[in-house]
Formats: sequence, structure tokens, C-alpha cells
Amino acid sequence: MQQVDHWEHIYRTKAASEVSWFQLEARVSLALIRQVAPNLDSPIIDVGGGASTLVDGLLDVGYQSVTVLDLAPSALALAQGRLGLQAERVSWITSDVLTVPLPDAGYTLWHDRAVFHFLTHPEDRARYVAQTRRAVRPGGHAIVASFSPEGPSRCSGLEVVRYSPDTMHAEFGAGFRLIDSVREDHRTPSGVTQAFVYCLCRVVEESPSEP
Repeated sequence: MQQVDHWEHIYRTKAASEVSWFQLEARVSLALIRQVAPNLDSPIIDVGGGASTLVDGLLDVGYQSVTVLDLAPSALALAQGRLGLQAERVSWITSDVLTVPLPDAGYTLWHDRAVFHFLTHPEDRARYVAQTRRAVRPGGHAIVASFSPEGPSRCSGLEVVRYSPDTMHAEFGAGFRLIDSVREDHRTPSGVTQAFVYCLCRVVEESPSEP
């Protein structure tokens, strides 16, 4: 993972609405979440959520168990300030997704928009997948969004890995079943269009052990 200082610098020098990944509303993410987690008690974690407005949408819909994880304290502080008193309804974790001790099978749904594609080393991607597999209960879902092959090769001064639905699923492996994918042409605050792909996977339930 990239160092905290890099992301802290970004969020201390730019408004949340100025970063390239800013969305006024996280419509694609919210629609996919509501599709597979209709129960408002479903525990959801937004990985790399930072200052994203997805948490606002989740609370507005009525989700009761929302966790937002991000490496940069400044990013989470922006979201908390925006939400005001509603921030008390959210669990906030400041940590690296690759090393944070998340509860085993603690979540029904794992969401990540634009963290995974920054993992340019295979060993980091393997650690990320292992974290997802451990943290999401069998039968739960993971939504991971990255730049598509038509998207940029760099973001915020860093190289990224671009994915199609098939290459994304290949990284996650047999423990995940790809059930849907969605392309989004995201318009950045500066007016540039970036192509994203969202992959929705179900965590495969383990077969019962042999006696």
C-alpha cells in the first residue's frame, strides 16, 4: 500500500470535491449494494471510503451498520465533518486495509471504489483478497471498482492496474463468484472522463468438512 503521507497531503491540499474520484452521489455503488444487501441491518464496510459520499447515501437509505475504513485520517475527518451528528451512526477505522485486524466474517458486504487498482504488487493484491475472504461472511458479497482497460494508467501521481471483469475475477479466484459487472464513465471535477468497471462477486460458501 502507499504511505499515509501521500494521501494525507492530497486531502490537506485539496477539497473533497476537487479530487478526481469525487462523486456528488455514489449512484452505481449504492444501486449494487441495495441489489444484494436489501436488509438494512446488513453490516457493510466501505474500504478506502475516505471522504466519499457513499456513506451519506447508505445512511439516507437507512442502513444501520456501516463501517468506513481509510488510510488517511484527514479523509475520514472530511466525511465526519460533512455528516455532522450522523457521523456517530458510523464506525470509522483509520488503517491500512492490508494489515487492519478486521473481524472474521464480520460483514455482509465489502465495497471498494478505487483502492484495489493502486495495488501494483502481486503480493499486496493477494493480501487484499485474503482480507476480503476472511472479513466477508460466506454468501456475502464484494463490490470492487477499478479503472477499466480504457481508463487512465495513473491516478494522483501513482501507477494503477486496470481491469476487465475477467481479469479482476482472476485476481480474486475460486472463493468468489462473479455475478455482475457494470461500466461507469466517471466525469471528474476537471471535466475528464474516466472509465471504471465495477465487479460484484459473491463469496462462495465453503463445503461442509468431510467426517
